[in-house]
Amino acid sequence: MTVSEAVLSRRSIRAFKPDPVPLETLRRVLDKARWAPSGCNFQPWEATIVTGAPLAELQAKMLSSPMQDPIEYSWSDPEVIPECKARLHAVGAAMYQAMGVGRADADARADFVRNNATSFGAPAVLLCYFDRRMGPPQWSDVGMWLQTFMLLLREEGLDSCPQEFLSMYAKLIKEFIGVSDETHIFFCGIAIGYRDDGNPVNGFSRQREPIDGNVRFLGF
Repeated sequence: MTVSEAVLSRRSIRAFKPDPVPLETLRRVLDKARWAPSGCNFQPWEATIVTGAPLAELQAKMLSSPMQDPIEYSWSDPEVIPECKARLHAVGAAMYQAMGVGRADADARADFVRNNATSFGAPAVLLCYFDRRMGPPQWSDVGMWLQTFMLLLREEGLDSCPQEFLSMYAKLIKEFIGVSDETHIFFCGIAIGYRDDGNPVNGFSRQREPIDGNVRFLGF
């Protein structure tokens, strides 16, 4: 698989097959992903990958617990920017339409949102966190590591879904995996597995801004 094929075939998968993900595959992917760039070579990313009985136990705890208050961090502030809000609404409308869930069906929408807690049936989940002393540049570095990880998963025929939603249970997750809430912030989960191609939620059409909407070229 070329880099272009990995980029264009990667999408946030929200329905997974139950097939387990081999440990040796994850180790191979992570061994390559550690070469992602980071400012000053700080390599700020840390993670725990959970599967099997421990994952089921953690998910049961999340399903039976309220979301934390205050939240770990805000990931929805850009909703106040009109163009960002429009993009959010567009992808949400396409996703729910693909599943046959109407705009007024609040119960069905709430049920689907709760599926975030079980990572949409993914057999493995990467839980990403890092030292609280890391600043915005290091958050960017962690993002580059995660993107590298997800593209390398595609090379292996695997799929993923980045889940900032799991930060709503950050303290619970950190306690479960033995990470200090005092020293570390929880960033996100990455659901890992094989996509269920028969589920319409994995096939709806997505939109991206044309490059001229976000990028300018000077001096060419």
